[in-house]
Amino acid sequence: MTGDERTTEVEPTLRSYGISVEAVEGHDPLELTYMTAFPGREVHRGEIGRALNALIDRAKADAWDPVRVEGTVVRSPGDVLGTWHAEAAWFEELIAYEISETEFSTRVLETLTHTDEPPQLGDEA
Repeated sequence: MTGDERTTEVEPTLRSYGISVEAVEGHDPLELTYMTAFPGREVHRGEIGRALNALIDRAKADAWDPVRVEGTVVRSPGDVLGTWHAEAAWFEELIAYEISETEFSTRVLETLTHTDEPPQLGDEA
């Protein structure tokens, strides 16, 4: 199975985990855009977890080779709520039991940005 075929098969897996996939593009990085079921002011962390679990399960089954994943969460087409990413090495370390699920989640959540976030002190023009 080629890398492109493995990427194409990611979308149905994500959908089976309840992720409303808008687009899955690229091979490395894998660019995932999905519509949130929770269109508030912040990205729903449980939804990120479901998307990651779909990928982790595919990787554990040797059906997907981990690559950097760049997630974009939209409220509606074109209305970005936030972004996050996960490094290929993090997936590999988790699968090899070198890091815990908590450590993996923490690393991903540290990359989370919200489009509506107010500027941090010192960022104002």
